[in-house]
Amino acid sequence: MKISKLVEKIKPSGIREFFDLVIGMKDVISLGVGEPDFVTPWNICESAIFSLEKGYTSYTSNKGLYELRLAISRYLNNKFSLSYSPDRNILVTTGVSEAVDLALRAILNRGDKILVSDPSYVSYDPVSELAGGKVILVKTNESDNFKLTPELIKRHISKGVKAIVLNYPANPTGVSYSRKELLALSKIFIDNDLIVISDEIYDELTYDFPHTPLATLPGMKQRTIYLNGFSKAFAMTGWRVGYACGPEEIISAMTKIHQYTMLCSPIMGQLGAIEALRGSAKSVLEMKREYKRRREFIVSKLNEIGLCCAMPEGTFYVFPSIKKTGMNSADFAKKLLYKEKVAVVPGTAFGSQGEGHIRIAYASSMDNLKEATQRIEHFLKNNA
Repeated sequence: MKISKLVEKIKPSGIREFFDLVIGMKDVISLGVGEPDFVTPWNICESAIFSLEKGYTSYTSNKGLYELRLAISRYLNNKFSLSYSPDRNILVTTGVSEAVDLALRAILNRGDKILVSDPSYVSYDPVSELAGGKVILVKTNESDNFKLTPELIKRHISKGVKAIVLNYPANPTGVSYSRKELLALSKIFIDNDLIVISDEIYDELTYDFPHTPLATLPGMKQRTIYLNGFSKAFAMTGWRVGYACGPEEIISAMTKIHQYTMLCSPIMGQLGAIEALRGSAKSVLEMKREYKRRREFIVSKLNEIGLCCAMPEGTFYVFPSIKKTGMNSADFAKKLLYKEKVAVVPGTAFGSQGEGHIRIAYASSMDNLKEATQRIEHFLKNNA
């Protein structure tokens, strides 16, 4: 056996595996991949182009450009009164995906238990296992809109649980947490001495109440690894720039791993990220306004055609139920793709609790959303 047994048993990403089917198909409306349909704001692109013209093509510090770490520090302080030292508490990563991997590898010993919600983003479970952790899936309930609750977490905490992954607003469900809800959760985290990996990449895409970073709550900063980045709110998915903030000991450990693996995020992307924080607030608000308009359309239309769909509090995803069709999630998604050429993601790509649901990304034009929902309606009428 030449392949690691651990790697061999891990399943491929349910998102990417499904979208291999889409490649080569014509006239498909893709509502699957979580990527903004907006082009990166021009001021950000221009800053990167200018950096190339000036010859900025080298490595940076492993921690990332000091100017970017300082900009992140000032941004978080100005926006949330959240204070992190650019020297000791901030690491620039190659997207938030790398930050998740580094955080897990930095804190987990082999056999340490970690809580991961079900459903949740596809990487949390396998990357935890690759880091040597033992994943305990917290099966959230549709009746609670798939939210983690103090009672639910209490039932899953046992000896040896060291950490929990918290993602909000959440992929795939779009749910988020108010300050009051986070305070209730934080009491459980503190009482059980948990480290929290808080993935808040969609924070700018919170629609109905202000986003509250977990690290701003009493007693949480010293036990929170705060993750964020530029992919979603700034439409910079291909630039691959994220960051992690946290206690010096943990950020130092993450940096050590980063030194031997990724080295540094691309310098052009880091310079673009500085410009994003400096001069893109208007563009972010305009994109958020358009996402909110699309959110209201897609939720209303899906409910109108018979797919029960809750209103997401953030992100650009909806997670409607397809249970009334009698099909499972994978069959529904494949038949919809082949018969109507609309690509969505089966809910089971995000965990067993996603069965009976599909994830639809409304990061697509209104014209595409209108056409896609018409095709879904036609599919439902002919496959009921």
